[in-house]
Amino acid sequence: MPLRVTSAPVSGVKKNRKPANSRPRASPFAAHARRKVSAPSSSGASKPYDEHEYDQGPLPDLGASRYIPETAPVKDVVQALQYIRSSMFEDLPRRAGMNSTRIVEVLNFRRSLPPLASVAHVHMLLDAPTKVEKEIVELVHTGRVRRLIVPGRGNDAAGLGDCLVLTEEWERLVQDSSALDAPLKGKFLELLGRIGNTCAIPGATFSPPETMALVRAGFLVSSSSLAKGSSSLASLPVFPATSPTPASVSASRSDTDHTSDANSSPRSQSYSATLFLSLPNTGPYLRLLGAGRSHLLSLLKRSSASEVPAYLLRDRWDGAVESEKSFSVAKRARGEFAGILPGRTKRWKELYGMNFRWVLEEALGAGLVEIFDTGSVGPGVRCL
Repeated sequence: MPLRVTSAPVSGVKKNRKPANSRPRASPFAAHARRKVSAPSSSGASKPYDEHEYDQGPLPDLGASRYIPETAPVKDVVQALQYIRSSMFEDLPRRAGMNSTRIVEVLNFRRSLPPLASVAHVHMLLDAPTKVEKEIVELVHTGRVRRLIVPGRGNDAAGLGDCLVLTEEWERLVQDSSALDAPLKGKFLELLGRIGNTCAIPGATFSPPETMALVRAGFLVSSSSLAKGSSSLASLPVFPATSPTPASVSASRSDTDHTSDANSSPRSQSYSATLFLSLPNTGPYLRLLGAGRSHLLSLLKRSSASEVPAYLLRDRWDGAVESEKSFSVAKRARGEFAGILPGRTKRWKELYGMNFRWVLEEALGAGLVEIFDTGSVGPGVRCL
C-alpha cells in the first residue's frame, strides 16, 4: 500500500462563508436624503454685489461733495445742454446679448428722443444758481435757447416739465420733419421767432388742416389733452378738416336740435382751445426720465440707511454684467460664469442703456438725492 503524505486538517486556511440570507450592515447615513452636487445657480451668481454689500449703518459725512460740478466738462449753459444731450446713453457693448431687431429698436428709440435738458440738470452741472439763471434768461431773450414748459409735469426742481432746448436743434427738427410741407414749416418757424419764449398760442393761429398736421407731427399739443394727464399723441384730439360755418354755429345754439348741438359743441371748443408748443416724442422722453429716477432711488433704498458709496450704487445700476477685465475674460475662457450679458439687465431692457452718471446728475438736480464726502470710500449718495 503506497504511503501518501497529507497535511493535517488544522493546517489549512478556512474561509468564513456567510449564509445566503445574510444582509450587509446598514450605514448610519442611509436614512438621509441623497442630493447631487450641482453648480451654483445663476440667480445667486447674478448678484455679485451681495458679497460686497455695504450695509454697516450710516457712512461718515464730511460735508457736501462737489464731485459732479468739478468733474463735469462744461463751463456755460450751452455746453451743459450739449453735454446732457450727448451723455444720456452708453455705447452698445461688444457683447450686448441682444438680437439685431432689439439693437435696431434701441438705436431708433434713442434717435427719436427730443434734444431736451431739464433746468435742474443744468443747475446741477454748473452749481451757481444765480449766475446760471441769469445766463438762461439772457440766452432765451437773445433767441439762442428756448424754454419749454410742459403743463402738468410739475414746475419745481423735482418736476419734469421745465426743460431747455437749443433753438437751432428745434429748427432742425422742424426742417427734417416729413409730416410737414415746406410752406407750413416756414409759417411755423416764423411764428416761433415772433412769439419769443411763449409756450401757449391761440387755437386760431393756424387753419384746421395746419393745426392737425402740426399736432400729428408732435410740434403742438392741445390743452384738453394735457388735462387728461398725458402729452402722448394717442390722447390728442382730432381736429376737423373744415372750419365751422355760421350755419353750424347757429345750429349748435339752437334749442330744438339737440343732436346738432352735441356734435358742434366739441368742434367749436377745439377751435378756441389754447395750443401749447411741444417737440416730437416729448412724452416718451419724460417717461424715460421718470423711470430712470425711480430705478435709481429703488437701488439706493436697498440699504437700511438709504445711503451707499457711489461706486457700489454704480455696480447695482450696471447689474451683474460681464466685463472685459482680465479676470472676467479668463473666466469666460475656462467656461465659468463671468456675469450676465447687458441685454438681460433692466438698464438695457427698460432704460435703453441709460448712463449711470447722467441719471445721478438728474436726481441730484431734482433734489431727490444728495452726494457727500466720506473720506474713506469716496463720494457717498444719500436718499432724501
